[in-house]
Formats: sequence, C-alpha cells, structure tokens
Amino acid sequence: MENKEAYPVNGRVILHIDMNAFYCSVHEAVEPELYKGKPTAVAGSVELRKGIIVTCSYAARGRGVKTGMLVGQAQKLCPELIIIRPDFDLYRQFSRRFMKIAYDYSPLVQAMSIDECYVDITGSKQFGTPLEIAELIQRRIADELLLPCSIGVAPNKLLAKMASDMKKPRGISVLRKRDVPRLLWDRPCAYLYGIGGKTSDKLKRLNIHTLGQLAHASDKLLEEHFGIMGAHLKRAANGDDSSPVEPEQDQSKSIGHTTTLPTNYTETADIHRVFLNLADQVGRRLRRQHLMTQTVQITIRDPDMKTITRASKLNAPTENREDIYHMACKLFEDHWPAGKPVRLLGITLQSLLDKKDAPIQLDLFDYQKQPAKEKLNRAMDALRDKFGEHAVLTAGMLGNDPSALIRNHKTRGTSLQMDHLKEQPLEEE
Repeated sequence: MENKEAYPVNGRVILHIDMNAFYCSVHEAVEPELYKGKPTAVAGSVELRKGIIVTCSYAARGRGVKTGMLVGQAQKLCPELIIIRPDFDLYRQFSRRFMKIAYDYSPLVQAMSIDECYVDITGSKQFGTPLEIAELIQRRIADELLLPCSIGVAPNKLLAKMASDMKKPRGISVLRKRDVPRLLWDRPCAYLYGIGGKTSDKLKRLNIHTLGQLAHASDKLLEEHFGIMGAHLKRAANGDDSSPVEPEQDQSKSIGHTTTLPTNYTETADIHRVFLNLADQVGRRLRRQHLMTQTVQITIRDPDMKTITRASKLNAPTENREDIYHMACKLFEDHWPAGKPVRLLGITLQSLLDKKDAPIQLDLFDYQKQPAKEKLNRAMDALRDKFGEHAVLTAGMLGNDPSALIRNHKTRGTSLQMDHLKEQPLEEE
C-alpha cells in the first residue's frame, strides 16, 4: 500500500541519472591507487589540441580547475593536477554497465549521452517507492562500478534533469511541480535547462529576467517574439513537460562524428582529408547497424566558435564512404568561402533506413557497379573487424590531424556517440 501511495494516480515518475565527473571517475574506479581523491583531469590529445580540459575531478574543481580550460592554465591553479589521456573504449564499457543497472528497474530508459539517461519508473512500484528506487540504483552504481552519480526524481523529464543538478556529487533530489514557484521562479531564465544565452538575452530585452516573470508572461508577447517556441518556454517555466521517455530503438536517428582541428585549416586538400576520414568512419558505423542514409549533414566551426550546419538529400540511399565524402565536400564548397579558416568539421548521416527496406534507386551506370561496391565494402569491413581499423586505408586518409585518429577507439569518441549501447554488454571479468 505504501508504494502505491508514493506514486501519482495519473501522473508519471521520471528519474534523471547523471554520472558525476564521469571520465575522471572511471579512471579512479579502474586505478584507485593512482587517482583516488586526487585532482585529475582528462585532456584530449594534449599536443594536438593545445591541451583542453575535457572534464576534471571534484578535487580538481575545488582548486579552481574547470572544463574547457587550457591545461597550462589549469596547472598554474593546481600544480599537482594529474593529466589523463582519454580512453573512450573504457568509458563506453562503463556507460553500458550503468545503463544496464537502470534497465533492471524499467524498460523505459532513454540515453541522452554517454553519462546520463532518463528512466520512467511509473510502472516500477514492485521495486519500492520512487525514492527507494533512486537510492537502489545509486547504491548499485557505487557498489558494482565504484562510480558516483546524482539522480533527480520528478513528474517529468525537464524537472528530473533540473533536480539531478541540485546536489552533486552523489545527490538525490526530488522536484515536484508544486516546488517550482518556490525553488525556480526567482532564478534567472538561463538557469532553466534548454534556455541558452541567446534566448536569455532576448527575454531580458523584453524585460523578462526571472523564471517567475517568464511563467506569467503574456502569451501574445512570447508568440510575437518566439513563434510557437513562446508557448513552450512559458510551459517550461511553469514546470510543464509532456515529452515521453523514448527507449533506444533498434535504429539510430542519426550517425555522426566531429573532430576538432589542431590549427585553423584553410587548404582544400587538408579539409578534404578530414572529410574523407570522417566519411570512412560514419560509413563503417552505418554498415555495422545495417542501415543506409538518405541525407548528409556537415558541421563547420570557425576559430571564433561560431558553428553552422548544412545538409543535402542524396539522389539515392547509400552506405558507401565515397558518396558520403563527395556530398560533404560539395556542401562545404557551396556554403563556406574559400580560404576562410575552419577549426572543427563533422559529418552526420540522417534520414536513416533499414538496409533491407531501402529502395535502391540506381541509374543505369551505377546499377552494374553496385554489387561490386557491396562486395568491396564487406571485404574491407571484415579485414578491419579482424585486424583493426588501420588494416585498410587509402592514401588520402593519412595525415597528422585528429581526423586520422578517429579509427582508434580509445582516443575517439564524443559524449553523444551512442553506438556502444547497441553492442552486447561486456561480460564481467
């Protein structure tokens, strides 16, 4: 009876699990004798990326070290800081393991990145009250993986996310709809998850400075300046969010990869080499999931951190590196002025189809070439599966920039790359 009373009659109960200082915590769990309790930071490819801090431990944060800081700057603040090279293969293993624990309490788990997920436990009364389930999950992650996490408990995803940020590390926070006026309304608009700097500045110009003011703002005013997003902003400020927890489907919505460059690139040959490496790896990931893409999107960032994305539909669905590469290069040439410097490049494959369902619309000349291309892809993939990603490379892929490193599963990866959740979990050793 007690469990039933702890759950709303008509509403939902959502958890947001957020791993604390995930990369550093994983290294501490694996090698406590080296890292436990010490100020540590993970920095990507030190000599190539001028030593940017990707994340840092709470001991390092206590000494003023922050994510995004240059390594040199961080070491001045904290001379005893231990710099660790990233190992994305290791992070993916631990990510699979903590998600597997979450799945033990509900089939409705939505991974948001490598270190956070939502869990809908509305139908999980058999495991206890919402707070008991949160405590169970947190304790199991600590005991079985030696990792700290914070968990938010709320009636929707937005408030669960806000709640998990309230107590770090190792916190459990409950945020009910009725708590919103007391806890959130005196905060600036940018405090709300989903409201960025530009939106916040625009709201300030409308004399809307706090979430309470946004919650009571004129519908007409918001619609006039934000369109249909205006009503969404007002609902969010009132703590309303009806979006469901969407469990991972068999099929990805997109497959993408970006790489930060060591210096500003302006030469076409360098840019094409980066696109070739990116196309090669996203193509590999596409074929591994037996998918085909209909749309190629590129991401370009300049030295001032301004980012644009441009996309184009292909003439026919493809799984081939060459098709992806040629479209990426064309998009770049069409949308980026020649000689303008570039600091980051990315390729994302969208409008994905299951290969067996993809209508292969081939022209007369490609029709005869297609079986040969598929056979070549299978042979190259098999060689790489057996002997490693560097087993088969073309001359155009070779270089010293980070795009040449993305075949290395230890050094490559982003928090948004979720392919590892579709792989079989590793057996406990």
